[in-house]
Amino acid sequence: MSIKNIIIVMGEPYSTFSEIIGKHFKKYNKFKKKIIIIGNTDLLNKQLKKLGYFINFNQIKKVQDAKNNRINIINVEFKYNKIFSKISTNSSNYINECFNIALKILNNNRDYILINGPISKKSFLKKKYLGITEFLSKKTKSKNEVMLIFNKKLSVSPITTHIPIKYVAKNISKKKIIKNILTINNFFRKTLKKKAKFAILGLNPHCETVDKFSEEEKVIKPSIKYLRNLGIYVNGPFSADTFFLRENMKNYNIVVGLYHDQVLTPIKTLFNFNAINITLGLPFLRISPDHGPNTNMLGKNKSDASSLTYAMQFIKNI
Repeated sequence: MSIKNIIIVMGEPYSTFSEIIGKHFKKYNKFKKKIIIIGNTDLLNKQLKKLGYFINFNQIKKVQDAKNNRINIINVEFKYNKIFSKISTNSSNYINECFNIALKILNNNRDYILINGPISKKSFLKKKYLGITEFLSKKTKSKNEVMLIFNKKLSVSPITTHIPIKYVAKNISKKKIIKNILTINNFFRKTLKKKAKFAILGLNPHCETVDKFSEEEKVIKPSIKYLRNLGIYVNGPFSADTFFLRENMKNYNIVVGLYHDQVLTPIKTLFNFNAINITLGLPFLRISPDHGPNTNMLGKNKSDASSLTYAMQFIKNI
């Protein structure tokens, strides 16, 4: 896979992402790829100036004008009253337009990767979508998206993503487990040139249940058997409460969980911001730094840019 260029959608205009952009590019100001930021130029410049950062953007109107070794920017109109304000539904149209511009470019230029800044799901998605993963899936008419939280030492993937815990069990199936693991395995083999070694967690405490129907016995174990017959390195189900001990993890580089927090909580505890959210199964590769808008730290110049840096380094190495 040869990806040369990057599109960065700024996302929520009132978030710490402008600060993170400033911190990252102050430290890493030499690059060979074309980088295009999509957002409001004036707001971004004023936020950066307020925080003490300066970036000499190359403002462009079309992707063909983008230059190497420059941070190009496509301006998106947005009316604002203050440099640092609060998240509101007023920013939803702006965010949607940023994504529309990015998706149009990505549709016509497959040598770009998408990075999006943090989004306030409550105000932007308005219950229409479970998350940005699902939003982009709908926008691109994709049906097989997979969430992968990636770190070079250990990655995790939930079978179900942004759904309430009470709906998890009914949304687990052999078909979905098999499809997700095959998608990740293909990504590791073709893009990362690595052998994927999967551990699958159980759904129930200690992989046991008093119910007649056991997800471990009826769904997870048959999926493992099927995948092994295809030559996939996969074991489980493992009890989630003890798996993330160092001794247990050493034989695997991917842990597949059954629901969001079952695997995202441990990986964020282990690696903090040194992880990225990759969406597989879209027509393009999408990466999101693994943090939210963080409005409590807005304008304080205290945010950690590690996740964006990790994303940029990841792209550089694939």
